[in-house]
Amino acid sequence: MADESVPYWRLISILFSSFPLTPGLAFRLHKSAYELYRSDGGVAAIGREDDAVSGEVRNLKRTALLGTLSGPAFEARLDTERGEGIVRFLLTHQGIELMASQETRSPN
Repeated sequence: MADESVPYWRLISILFSSFPLTPGLAFRLHKSAYELYRSDGGVAAIGREDDAVSGEVRNLKRTALLGTLSGPAFEARLDTERGEGIVRFLLTHQGIELMASQETRSPN
């Protein structure tokens, strides 16, 4: 997982969210989106049975631009303790590079 000492807003950039994101949820969205980006997958489930968040992250398979930031776009449809919501976001290039460098350092 991404180093949580890095602020999540440097890993993903929120285009739209129907509810406020916690840093922990933002890191989970980043991890799921990165795995989809790396594998060119379409959809990934997010959440566990003992978790307050469940839903899916969808790879929109296009690039989004927000000011000077650009990156692959994703959409998450989530069910949280605050109700259902949608988050649209992009992976920043810094977030992609961080995960790629962590993979090369991991002995798997």
